[in-house]
Amino acid sequence: MTIKNELIKKIRSKTLLMGVCGLGYVGLPLAVDKAKHGFRTIGFDVQQKKVDMVNAGENYIGDVVDADLRELVSSGMLRATSDFSFVRDVDFIAICVPTPLDDHQQPDISYVRDSARAIARHLKRGSIVVLESTTYPGTTEELLLPILEEGSGLKCGEDFYLGFSPERVDPGNLIYKTSNTPKVVGAVGQDAADVISMVYSAILDGEVHTVSSPAVAEMEKILENTYRNVNIGLVNELAMLCHKMDINIWEVIDAAKTKPYGFQAFYPGPGLGGHCIPLDPYYLSWKAREYGFHTSMIESSMMINDRMPEYTVERAGKILNRAKKPLNGSKVLLLGVAYKQDIDDYRESPALRVMEEFLRNGSLVDYYDPFIPQCRYKGQWYQGLEKIDPAILQRYDLVAVTTAHSNVDYEMVANAGVPVFDCKNVMKNVCNRAEIEVL
Repeated sequence: MTIKNELIKKIRSKTLLMGVCGLGYVGLPLAVDKAKHGFRTIGFDVQQKKVDMVNAGENYIGDVVDADLRELVSSGMLRATSDFSFVRDVDFIAICVPTPLDDHQQPDISYVRDSARAIARHLKRGSIVVLESTTYPGTTEELLLPILEEGSGLKCGEDFYLGFSPERVDPGNLIYKTSNTPKVVGAVGQDAADVISMVYSAILDGEVHTVSSPAVAEMEKILENTYRNVNIGLVNELAMLCHKMDINIWEVIDAAKTKPYGFQAFYPGPGLGGHCIPLDPYYLSWKAREYGFHTSMIESSMMINDRMPEYTVERAGKILNRAKKPLNGSKVLLLGVAYKQDIDDYRESPALRVMEEFLRNGSLVDYYDPFIPQCRYKGQWYQGLEKIDPAILQRYDLVAVTTAHSNVDYEMVANAGVPVFDCKNVMKNVCNRAEIEVL
């Protein structure tokens, strides 16, 4: 029986043993979905704390249901380990590790490389490896393939299958989760594409769309997030222009989105955050230079978005100036450090860059975030306020809304008698606007 037929038989009988390398925001929800659909799953992670928490049924990811994790662990459908020798037991392993930027804004693929090397040492004939981490086009075939072949002694396409299927995780999204979001698959060879697509169809409820190669799937993922980066850059630039022209950019966008075709609403803010949108365009522009090509439109939007934290503090300084107070020495309270509303994720959060810029200008900065009691930024821990009330707010010279959390009493904030710089237009329905200025 061929490898393809053996794997198809295991998929249909649900005897395919699944593996997930990296148990973070992408990997743990994927591992849970695999186990929920009847496939025994092993999660691999180098952080022993995560391994121990999973094996204890303790959830640490917002998009995973606590009860689901406990049930899957107690029933033996899901377990975690830091011992990569167990890779020899799995038939399918997805690599879901971070792909950050280094200090020079260039791709740091060390996590992917290290994971591939660890997997290669134990890779068996007849298994499948799929990279889910966002990366530059070419990573799967130029980086992973030779590492896996050299480390295992096996031949891709003959002894094992290799593919790329980009993660599409949106923390806090109440509609689309890992299970029901459409999946894109690109693989090395048609047999690999067929089998990998069949695996995802068996463990996810969303549609699976197969493309002709891993590079197409890799570029597709970059396009998704670069599209958002460019359009957010456009509205951020228009927000700066509209402020000079005394025009409300938020009202402009609300009017534009009444058009039922040809327009999608994007909104300005103090910068970009999260695990993808601020990073992915750098991957593409870095790879493009290999071909002597400069992504001028993309790089322009990146420059605009990167400047927004600085622009936010400049605007805040003007608000303070009107009260005859300088940035240096003024007490500023940031409302929210999460990178988006109603989640506890502060990866690449623009609020932290805003905080850094305030501190650089000599301001005294505190923050309140109902989802994040403390946070770590550039090696330093910051403790958030436990609560806010009018008396607490009145200790500050300025309040800046940097995350649009829905569980904050913005009416109370507006009525505290302190200038408010609303960078997210979250206070648009507040009646008392005497102290409110909007980005």
